[in-house]
Amino acid sequence: MKKTERVKTIIKRLEEIYPETPIPLNHQNEFTLLVAVALSAQSTDKKVNELTEDLFKVAQTPKAMYKLGEKQIFNYIKQLGLAKTKAKNIYNLSKIILEEFNNLVPSSFQELESLPGVGHKTASVVMSQAFGIPAFPVDTHIHRLSQRWGLTSGKSVRQTEEDLKKLFPINLWNKLHLQIIFYGREYCSARGCNGTSCKLCKELYPSRKKPVICLKAS
Repeated sequence: MKKTERVKTIIKRLEEIYPETPIPLNHQNEFTLLVAVALSAQSTDKKVNELTEDLFKVAQTPKAMYKLGEKQIFNYIKQLGLAKTKAKNIYNLSKIILEEFNNLVPSSFQELESLPGVGHKTASVVMSQAFGIPAFPVDTHIHRLSQRWGLTSGKSVRQTEEDLKKLFPINLWNKLHLQIIFYGREYCSARGCNGTSCKLCKELYPSRKKPVICLKAS
């Protein structure tokens, strides 16, 4: 199967399996989505949702989060990995958004990535899911599946993102990145499939016998 055919098959199958793509991180607005995504680094969405339930009851805006203070933010999220660093970043980015962006989450990649603790992936999620701007955030699931499906070399997350953007129509990016994540979690996990066992891997590569060795995200 040629790469163009694999792309069409992936789009078709993922749309059949995941016609709806709810954002897995609970949030109330652009700011709480930004915070949730920033907190999700090296943590599960489930754990982030558990802890932000109480946090977002008292702080749904940059102003409220800034007033809460770094120590109190930490108390809400201390069960997360890198909690101290995350609390500091959330406090500082809230202060910056309040003072420099009129209490509104900025809606450009450059401005978002200038905030503490906000990298390209986090900015991409906010741009795509909060503002509807086409983006293709690449997490570990997408990086892994893109290699198993022969869509990228996997040399880096940035390279994977660039390769996927060239292959898939821009109007599908925002939904497709979630569909791939959902599929990676449910059917093609790091340990649950090696490129030869899940339905989509077998459909894309029916003759493949050897496991695919995926490069880790970098």
